[in-house]
This record gives sequence, C-alpha cells and structure tokens, in this order.
Amino acid sequence: MKYVNNKAEGVKLAYIGGGSRGWAWTFMSELALQSDVEGDVYLYDIDFDAAKKNEIIGNKFNESEKCNAKWNYKAVETIGEALTGADFVVISILPGTFKEMQSDVHAPEKYGIYQSVGDTAGPGGIVRAMRTVPMFEYIAEQIKEYCPDAWVINYTNPMTICVKTLYRVFPEIKAYGCCHEVFGTQKILVHILKEMFGIENIDRHEIKVNPISVNHFTWLTEATYKNMDLFPIYREFVEKHPEGIDKGTPVDDNWFNRAAGKTCEKVKFDLFKRYGYIAAAGDRHLSEFCEGKWYLENPERVEEMGFALTPVAARLQDLEKRLQKSERLLNGEEEPEIYVTGEEGVNQIRALLGFGDLVTNANIPNVGQIPNLPLGAVVETNVTFRANSIKPVLAGPVPKEIYPLIARACGEQEALNEAIAERDVNKIFEIFSNDALVTCNLADARKLFDEMIENTKEYLTMYKF
Repeated sequence: MKYVNNKAEGVKLAYIGGGSRGWAWTFMSELALQSDVEGDVYLYDIDFDAAKKNEIIGNKFNESEKCNAKWNYKAVETIGEALTGADFVVISILPGTFKEMQSDVHAPEKYGIYQSVGDTAGPGGIVRAMRTVPMFEYIAEQIKEYCPDAWVINYTNPMTICVKTLYRVFPEIKAYGCCHEVFGTQKILVHILKEMFGIENIDRHEIKVNPISVNHFTWLTEATYKNMDLFPIYREFVEKHPEGIDKGTPVDDNWFNRAAGKTCEKVKFDLFKRYGYIAAAGDRHLSEFCEGKWYLENPERVEEMGFALTPVAARLQDLEKRLQKSERLLNGEEEPEIYVTGEEGVNQIRALLGFGDLVTNANIPNVGQIPNLPLGAVVETNVTFRANSIKPVLAGPVPKEIYPLIARACGEQEALNEAIAERDVNKIFEIFSNDALVTCNLADARKLFDEMIENTKEYLTMYKF
C-alpha cells in the first residue's frame, strides 16, 4: 500500500465470507464511491463458487459511470491466500446453514418460547454462538499467522461473542464489531424533529448520541441536535403516539419489518416509559433481551407490539430473490447499483487510513469506557477512528435504572464465551436455562437444549456430550 497524490493505492482487503449474496454487494457499492482509496479485495468463502461469482460481480462495479475507485476482486480457495499481507479483514459469515437456523428460531416454539431474530440472545443466540466461536477461534489464529497488523471488521452475529473470541485467541488483534442498529434510532429522532418542529433535511449524523451497553441491546443516555436536548422531545412524542409511529412512515430500515408493514417502534417507546432512557436497537432485537413475557409471549403479543417474528421461511424466500439477482448481475441482465448505503464500514477504513476522523458506535473490549461493566467485556459505545487508531469514547456508567437489564445481558455473554471456550456443555446449559427468554421449567429447558444440540451437531463435533 502507498499514498500517491493524497490517495491510498494498493490497499489489500480480505473478505471472509466473500460469497455473500447481498451484504458483499453493499460493501462493493461503498468501496466504488470512494475517490481516495483503491486496491484489491480477496474473497474467501467455504463456497468457492459463490465467491467466484462475487469476483465477477465485483469487477463489474468498475464499469459503472458512478465508480470513483477501481477495486480488483479475486476469489481464492484458501484463507491464507486471502489474508496474506492484508491491510483490512472483513468477516461476514453465516455460522451454519438455514437448516441450523431453522432449529435456532423454531425449535423453542413447541415450549412456548418465541424469538424475533434468534441470532444474538435467547436459546437461538446461545446455540448459534456454540457453532460460531470455534469458527472465530480459527479465523483469529489465521489472522495472527498471516496478517497480525491488519484491522479486522466483524459483521457476524452474535457480535459480542465474535469480537470477544477474536481478542481471547489473539489479544493483540486490532478488531472491532460494526453494527447499524443505532443509526436507525438516529433516523427516528430525525423523524421526530420533523414532525414536532417541521425541521427538514436533517442528516442522522447531526443527531449526536451517547450509546452504551452491549450490541443489539444498546441504549442512549444522551441525544442532542445542535443545542437541543432530545430527551424531553422524545418523551413528548412517545406520549403523543401511544401506538407508536404510523406504520406508513418509512423510518424502520429492517428488511423484515418493512416487508411486514411494521414501523411502530412500540417496544422502544414502552422501554422508554419504563426506564426513562432511549433504547437504541430495533424492536426485534430489543425484545429478545427482555423477560420472555414482556414482548414475545406469543405471536399475538408480537402483533400487538407492532414488530414481527422472522420465520426462517421468509429468510429463505429472501435468499432466493438474492440468488436470482446474482444470476441477473452475472449475465448482464442487471447492472450493479452504486449508491450511498448508509453503512459506515468503508468510512471507518478511510479514517484508519488517515482520511479524516470519524466518531461512531463500535463494539470493542471495555477498557473503562463503561466503568460499571466488567473490564474486558465487549461493549458498544462511541469510538473515535483516526489514522491507524481506534479509541473508545468515555460513555460513563450505565444508569442505575437500566443497569440490572444491561448487567444481566453482559454477564450472560461473558459467562457464555468462557463456557464455550472451555467446551463445557454443562455450563452452557446453565446459561441457557437462565436466559430471559427461556420461560419453561428446567426439565423442559433440558429437553429443548438437547434437541437443539442434536439439530446442529454437525457443527459441534469439538464438544463432548
């Protein structure tokens, strides 16, 4: 890599999970828009054919009139080839298949346990973590061997457990987790300012926030626009809209909520009324960290709260659409679309390369940015990105009103990471049975756990049962 005329050339980016049908294209679009960074993207995926197709699609981005930077895409068959000499590593993998996800999400339903996502918290998140951690242990070892100085950006869920594993295996790694959930809450605040005060054309970056907690259960302790404290305004809006935001308002960016016509944010609003702080993730994620009877007692309760369960069948339908789009992109029936996606991964890369500072939320180990959560636990706060450096912004202590909720979530993730590292299935079950969503009795919890393990055993050969 070198800098020529205020441009970084020859940047090597390794994409682990490079056969992605969707997310990779988003990343390609953002890379193509930049005018000051270009280089090579090495795509590695256990499905080499999928990565090879993305090689072709990625290089088609270079042909667009909107392309400002040339990136050469190359699919490779080994992770070592992808990582060797990489300046940046992006990890975006599916730990298992939709068959395993089917069990994660739906097996608990026979015990009256419903999950709206099933990839971070709840029984689905725990079993998914059991599959994911060994994969991330291997990835961390490979990064240590082939590109120990690279910056590592993780998008895979469960985010907290993934980032924690990278640091546990390779303490010197320069890794962080990237998630866009807080961005959606900033957009809701933009909508509120427009409705309440008629203020138009506010960019969500103008909403300054102080995020705190763990990924997908993030809260805001501060939110301002210019010199305006947005908490009283948010409270007034919540009181004015007891049924949430009108469903026709395009505020929610979540693909499944959009498909279901849901943009209510009633879980957010209810949590604000309970605790006085702004919950800053999507309702589908927030609900899974709360007691099972609050928002996920049954499908009727979910419908009442205006969000949606995510059946794996819907994900499969979405995948089929993306596979069809992949074929159209490959054969020239459709041209790659270059647009501003709203994601910040590429802007983070630019900041790390020295093209301006950036403050945004990220997931890194706690070194005191949240003083009343355990040191070393992976937490989500604002982070300052600048030339070859990331520094957490002091978020302050978790307020006492929401501390029991956040401490429980953080503690469970810490204990789960340790139990999985030890391959201690008994400890994992203890955590499983005490999860907020596992509302059945202990005997049924054991039956459910054993069934879910059996359903995903192909990926759990490293455990002793």
